[in-house]
Amino acid sequence: MVKSKFVADYQINASKKIVFQYLSSASGLEEWFADEVKINEDKHYIFNFDDEDHYAKQVSIRSNSHVKFEFYDPKNPQEADHAYIEFKLEENDLTQTLFLKVIDYSDVYEDDELVAIWDGLIGRLKEIIGG
Repeated sequence: MVKSKFVADYQINASKKIVFQYLSSASGLEEWFADEVKINEDKHYIFNFDDEDHYAKQVSIRSNSHVKFEFYDPKNPQEADHAYIEFKLEENDLTQTLFLKVIDYSDVYEDDELVAIWDGLIGRLKEIIGG
């Protein structure tokens, strides 16, 4: 299946430091992103959605700025062209407004479905952080 890149920006009314903990830690991600998030002995993340485990490596992180999770098949970890999700926090210098950029590279959903999914997830995140 052909992968596509979905990119969306969401305004968040909270500090980078507060938002970042919800993007980069297992406990934070579990509150809004997945049903359950575990970290195994290899420091890989296991995201559970609808009773199905999805394995990911945290391939990039910059404190209070961005984090990227690359998904892989544990039965075939050497497979090329991994799906990934990246979260970037960007601040407008003039207005001091914080935006969360979501980059979702996958082949699972159509773009209109991804808009609805991410709007719902980010709405949940905003409710939790009050932003």
